[in-house]
Amino acid sequence: METANPWPRPDQREAIRRRAEEIYVRNGRLPGRDLENWAQAEREILRESAEPPVRRTAIIVKVNGTEYFGEYIAALSDGYHPGEFGTGASVTVRFHGDKMLVKRPNGKILETTIVKKVG
Repeated sequence: METANPWPRPDQREAIRRRAEEIYVRNGRLPGRDLENWAQAEREILRESAEPPVRRTAIIVKVNGTEYFGEYIAALSDGYHPGEFGTGASVTVRFHGDKMLVKRPNGKILETTIVKKVG
């Protein structure tokens, strides 16, 4: 019977190191908490790597000659399915920071995160 390897892979170790540094900075650069920061980072990274990947998809909306690529999580999109908007269809779009909010034909809002902007 194969047992789980208790040691993180090299790529996980680097992710844990980066996360521990983020925790250190986020907590005000408090000295003497290296082991606590590392342990927290290790728990978070190992938990995240054990979770199934979240399926993400994107929608492209053209506004005044600029294309916005908005990524969304399909499982959280309130029933949105690709093709709901016809190619070249006019849509109502609102921007809020890195969010692009697209009004769907049924009146619901598809919230996306802008991951790319071209034009």
